[in-house]
Amino acid sequence: MTDEKHSEHDDSAAGDSGGSRDKTVIIERKGGGAGWAIAFVLVVGVAVGAYFLSQSSARDALETEAITDAAGNVGEAAQQVGDAAQDAADAVSGND
Repeated sequence: MTDEKHSEHDDSAAGDSGGSRDKTVIIERKGGGAGWAIAFVLVVGVAVGAYFLSQSSARDALETEAITDAAGNVGEAAQQVGDAAQDAADAVSGND
């Protein structure tokens, strides 16, 4: 909240017959500082959000790598099963 204070001062002399009157107006404004507090909270909120977003991205990368490795292992296991089946078929048919 902004407080404003207006002060007026009459600078004319009491015996001045010239008819000129000068006034001095003083305006003082004081801010409550709430704007800075809100800005600070917003900056902290953005920083925390960015941190969690970066952590989420890192986790996704680790999950993708783990899935890729698992798929590679499944492929190797399937190849071994295929080789074993071929060896068994050759042994049964006598085509050594």
